[in-house]
Amino acid sequence: MGSIENLVLARKSLNVSLEKGKSLGLALDKAGPRLEEIIHRLPSLGAAVRPIRANKDALLAVVGHIDRAVGPAAAVLKVFDAVHGLEKSLLSDPRGDLAGYLAVLKRLEEALQFLGDNCGLAIQWLEDIVEYLEDNVLVDERYLSELRMFLKGLREIRDNGEKGCLDGGLLEASLDKLEDEFRRFLNDHSVPLPMSSSNNQASLAPSPLPVSVIHKLQAILGRLIANNRLEKCISIYVEIRSSNVRASLKALNLDYLEISIAEFNDVQSIEGYISKWGKHLEFAIKHLFEAEYKLCNDVFEGLGLDVWMGCFSNIASQAGILAFLQFGKTVTESRKDPIKLLKLLDIFASLNKLRLDFNRLFGGAACADIQNFTRDLIRRVIDGASEIFWELLVQVELQRQTPPPPDGSVPRLVSFITDYCNRLLGDDYKPILTQVLVIQRSWKNEKFQEKLLINAILEIIKAIEQNLEAWSKMYEDNILSNLFLMNNHWHLYKHLKGTKLGTLLGDSWLKEHEQYKEYYTAIYLRETWGKLPSLLSREGLIMFSGGRATARDLVKKRLKKFNETYDEMHRKQSTWVISDKELREKTWQLIVQAIVPVYRSYMQNYGPLVEQDSSSSKYAKYTAQSLEKMITSLFLPRPTRFGSFKGSFKQRQQSGKFNSMQPDQHQASPTSK
Repeated sequence: MGSIENLVLARKSLNVSLEKGKSLGLALDKAGPRLEEIIHRLPSLGAAVRPIRANKDALLAVVGHIDRAVGPAAAVLKVFDAVHGLEKSLLSDPRGDLAGYLAVLKRLEEALQFLGDNCGLAIQWLEDIVEYLEDNVLVDERYLSELRMFLKGLREIRDNGEKGCLDGGLLEASLDKLEDEFRRFLNDHSVPLPMSSSNNQASLAPSPLPVSVIHKLQAILGRLIANNRLEKCISIYVEIRSSNVRASLKALNLDYLEISIAEFNDVQSIEGYISKWGKHLEFAIKHLFEAEYKLCNDVFEGLGLDVWMGCFSNIASQAGILAFLQFGKTVTESRKDPIKLLKLLDIFASLNKLRLDFNRLFGGAACADIQNFTRDLIRRVIDGASEIFWELLVQVELQRQTPPPPDGSVPRLVSFITDYCNRLLGDDYKPILTQVLVIQRSWKNEKFQEKLLINAILEIIKAIEQNLEAWSKMYEDNILSNLFLMNNHWHLYKHLKGTKLGTLLGDSWLKEHEQYKEYYTAIYLRETWGKLPSLLSREGLIMFSGGRATARDLVKKRLKKFNETYDEMHRKQSTWVISDKELREKTWQLIVQAIVPVYRSYMQNYGPLVEQDSSSSKYAKYTAQSLEKMITSLFLPRPTRFGSFKGSFKQRQQSGKFNSMQPDQHQASPTSK
């Protein structure tokens, strides 16, 4: 029994050995490739364990270098992780919580500053480690080469200031969002100034931007400026605020500001625009640019005068201040015309009224272009107005050689100049003209006295009187010459009496012209209508001394002569004009008084002698009523061809002088109304 048990145990033992042999065979099969791999890696493993075989002192020294580099590197990694933790907040919309967004952004800026500073420190320590490893030959050359390439990249980032590499562009994206928020705030609160549809004046409006909005804009600016984005902020601000001013001005319909010198020949064609220009310019300065000036100061306060004044200057230029000034310049470049003098004075008055505002708003160095344009415009206005004024006398004298009106009426030059000089002496223009002439003389280091202005006006009126005398002598018909002088002396008396010019000329001067009118009226009546009554002589008809037939022949003969003379006189004078209504009606009355009573009496007494004759209509041609009606149809002005009397005083295109002031023969003087 004992031997069987031993055999069983031996068998089991043998089976176990066989299983182990199989397992060992399988393990050997698997170990073959691993042994080959170990053999392949032996060189690199040898390099890796080289420090273990290095000098002990060298190994101890490198530990210190590594410890000093690990501290900054660990801090950098920690902050870098914190930066990425801010990403969600900074990529959200800042309008929900602007203050919170700005606080987070500031944390990002501080983190990036820390990263920037400590990355440099880490690079220095890493460079020190590499240098030590190179000197002590502690690592493989391939490993050192990789370290050198890595450090080179870090140095380039450091030297080029590429902070975006530290945060993956998070800061730039956040700043872009802030710029968008800056633009949105401005857009949402930049509303054109409301206009009243009735008078184009600004209604009561609040401050351009609420204080709370200004504070938010300043908070945004603080972060953007800290990141060198001031210029972009200013660009956005100027774009939106200048657009807002333009929208406010659009309601004024300022298309006329774009008018070019080629689009009009004289000031009259844009006279109405010049009046609007002054009102619109005042509105723009006092309501729009004034508000933008204050707002620029409020929003950009603390950044320096140059910053906010430069911002305001750009807004003013882009919003249209230069267009206003250009329009004034265009007027100065138009052809010379006496009416242009008045319009230049209007322009000067508008600019002078706003002088303090211009100096305050546009006085800084940033507004140099606006200042230069304004100074140039003022000089052009003053020089142009002075030149036209001092040339008036010469231009009036030049008209002396032109023919007078063929209808004997008041020449348009006379009515124009008398009205024109009155306007120059009036309260609206005299102070402005005086100031312009004073400034113009001061530029020449000459003094101006008011008597120079007064004397110039008196010389112009004296030249008008001399023109009238010269014109009266150009008529071939002396009777028409007398009518012409009657017309014009009455015009000078009536239309200057009680005026500034009339007061300047004096009562004796006015009385003299009234007497001249009476004198020439008397001559005119005596030489014309006054001769008709003598043709209706009663001589030989008193007692019918020669018989009824003889009396009838005498009446026929005298009536025929009367009719022929009357018809010829009426025909000739039917084209003549008495400009003034009062003088015309007075002249009718004198003619009627001179003729009609005599004719009526004659026909009552002797008309029956011819009325029964078969040819009576040849002799009893008129009744007293028909004569009076015909007389009161004389001297009426012709319908006006032009709407204004100003057009006769235009400049010659080629010579630069005024056109002939020869009157339009188909136009009534304004005094006929």
